[in-house]
Amino acid sequence: ATTRIALPRARVRLSAGRTALTREAQALCFFAGANSIFFGDKLLTAPNPEESDDRALLRTLGLAPA
Repeated sequence: ATTRIALPRARVRLSAGRTALTREAQALCFFAGANSIFFGDKLLTAPNPEESDDRALLRTLGLAPA
């Protein structure tokens, strides 16, 4: 949330390792100011959730991929 306040135009991304977070924890990150995620496993050193899981999370939060 501090980053969002200090840098309102910045991209605050959730990245690799999100599999260690619950859906609720990921949702809290969006509510605190995260505005994007890395999708899939490209260029990352740790796995990400499956594409279908990411789409379901975004849909639950009322967000749409750009």
